[in-house]
Amino acid sequence: MTGTRPSVHVTLSSVPASGEQLDATDARLLLALSGDPRATVLALSQQLGLARNTVQARLARLEASGALTPFERRVRPEALGYRLGAYVTVQVVQRSLTDVSAALAQIPEVLEVIGLSGVADLLVQVVAVDADDLWRISEQVLAIPGVQRTDTNLALRRFVDHRMTPLLDRAAGTPPPTADG
Repeated sequence: MTGTRPSVHVTLSSVPASGEQLDATDARLLLALSGDPRATVLALSQQLGLARNTVQARLARLEASGALTPFERRVRPEALGYRLGAYVTVQVVQRSLTDVSAALAQIPEVLEVIGLSGVADLLVQVVAVDADDLWRISEQVLAIPGVQRTDTNLALRRFVDHRMTPLLDRAAGTPPPTADG
């Protein structure tokens, strides 16, 4: 398949457990980047009162450690015409998780695959253009050797968007916003 990236083994957290946690300065830097993702190193250093080399070194360390996710996470599927979202739970034949996960990674509409404990083995986030397209994707998933059963749940509305700001605020020692403003 042209245009697809090779499957990469990832864990729930790509940040090594043995690595150090972010400190308050890292959190302040990430908050500043969240506020202005295109800010230059110089602008960030001025805003935070840090040396330019310090900001540059910290950003490089955050990227190398996996603390920063790829830019593509910010692209909304709706902007590409995928207006229908769904979460598919998948039950897999024992010892087939790796093969099934690799096959799922080859389906472009599969955005994320997470291993679960419990009845379902995998939680798969998919997007589709419409109901017919979702049917096609569901058929592809069911055709993967090792898939026993799927259950598809449509995403109707996003009530809380993916966010990190409250946790960064806490790590930075910033008080949470109040209801009054």
